[in-house]
Amino acid sequence: MPKWLNDAVFYEIYPQSFYDTNGDGIGDINGITEKLDYIKSLGCNAIWINPCFESPFMDAGYDISDYKKVAPRYGTNDDLKHCFNEAHKRGMHILLDLVPGHTSDKHQWFRESQKACQNEYTNRYIWTDSVWNRPAGFNSMCGVSEKDGCYLLNFFSSQPALNYGFNKITAPWQMHYTQPDCVATREALKDVMRFWLDAGCDGFRVDMADSLVKNDDNKEATCEVWRNIRGMLNREYPEAAMVSEWSDPAKAIGKAQFDMDFYLDHQENGYHALFRKTGSDGSQQNFFSKQGNGDIMEFLDDYLPRYHVEESAGYVSMMTCNHDTPRMTLGFDELECKIAYAFLLTMPGVPFIYYGDEIGIQYFRLNSVEGGYHRTGTRTPMQWTNGKNLGFSTAEKEKLYLPVDERDCAPTVESQNKDTNSLLNTVRKVLKLRHENPDLQAQPNFEVVYAEKGKYPFVFRRGQFLIAVNPSWRSVSIPMKLLGESIFQLGHSTLENGNLSMKGQSFSIFHMNSI
Repeated sequence: MPKWLNDAVFYEIYPQSFYDTNGDGIGDINGITEKLDYIKSLGCNAIWINPCFESPFMDAGYDISDYKKVAPRYGTNDDLKHCFNEAHKRGMHILLDLVPGHTSDKHQWFRESQKACQNEYTNRYIWTDSVWNRPAGFNSMCGVSEKDGCYLLNFFSSQPALNYGFNKITAPWQMHYTQPDCVATREALKDVMRFWLDAGCDGFRVDMADSLVKNDDNKEATCEVWRNIRGMLNREYPEAAMVSEWSDPAKAIGKAQFDMDFYLDHQENGYHALFRKTGSDGSQQNFFSKQGNGDIMEFLDDYLPRYHVEESAGYVSMMTCNHDTPRMTLGFDELECKIAYAFLLTMPGVPFIYYGDEIGIQYFRLNSVEGGYHRTGTRTPMQWTNGKNLGFSTAEKEKLYLPVDERDCAPTVESQNKDTNSLLNTVRKVLKLRHENPDLQAQPNFEVVYAEKGKYPFVFRRGQFLIAVNPSWRSVSIPMKLLGESIFQLGHSTLENGNLSMKGQSFSIFHMNSI
């Protein structure tokens, strides 16, 4: 793994919503470059930029029509190269979003593949052998191409699936993943990766990383494809990093050889139990709610097997949110967010902060824009100042990509900068501690000290630091024979006289004096 990942903290940027420098109502690459110093001031030294490539934007850029060209609404390739250079001057790294599973139906590869005559791109996508053959078990489209066949889709009708082949062949039109045309798709993906790595990017977040090879129940063939790609990176770009949208580190890290794997918000998993679980009546049942109805063991039972993969092969990446997930503010108030983020940012692995989470941007229920549907409310503009459009853009509000928060209490960077106890400055304080202390960085040194089913607090150790978490409104006290000096607190906790005592809604980091 690239050594720089051990002290990396990522900031995810949805480019169309971050900062608009030309007044058209849409964020742009130059806006990211202008805000690099702000991002670094948070303690984030790495960035993941959501897709910024040419696209018809039927799925907000996850439908790419040219992998090697920045979408004109964001700027130019030279603007992106300049952003890379400016980030590197500041000791920062940038990952681009790699979308390997499908393209837009406007991509030139697909235009060629649709033709009836055989050509280089005929099998770049997955086609059945007849327009009348709608394959069971797959999404597909038919009747819109010259070619006689249905083509497989990954999600929307505008996203034809690229052909990495099939592991198990169940129909004559399916190609084994080792056949030359399937290998050619993999090599085309490598070509795209080389293009941007040569331009200065530092690696990739990989969309739907587990979805390449079809009929691949155990993902063995998909893992084999990624190992081949990882081999290319190891030889040619050894400092390049990759994080997978997979949420299965045994496969993504252990077999596919990704450096990082996201711990995604999936129903019934440990991340969900920490932050998103609700009862059938809508009540908060997650561990970090102040209601105190969560169970830390639901998290640990799921997390510890993931962590044991991390101990030897790569990093599990926790996130405050992402572009597909309702923001944590949907269920949490500011103090709940502070405690949740402090925990996330002191756990092992490489953490990711979604733009605006550091100031508590709200989730809004909005009509779908560019295929966002329920995700649209998580993609509203960044809130910089207390002025027009909260500093996002000088455009008139009807031109904005999405509406800004029009409440009088809308949080902004400007207002939170002035408050030493704001969510923004809390994030800065925690990340300062993380960067100053190797024991609080990505390395796998996690040890559970106290965790009981249905009880609070949760206490864990990372090297010389003891971290105690009581999100519940109730005060708690447990025997604790360790001694330590508090170096960071939210709420109030003491570690003395053989006891750890914590007021309701408290978080503490203790530097251990003795073992």
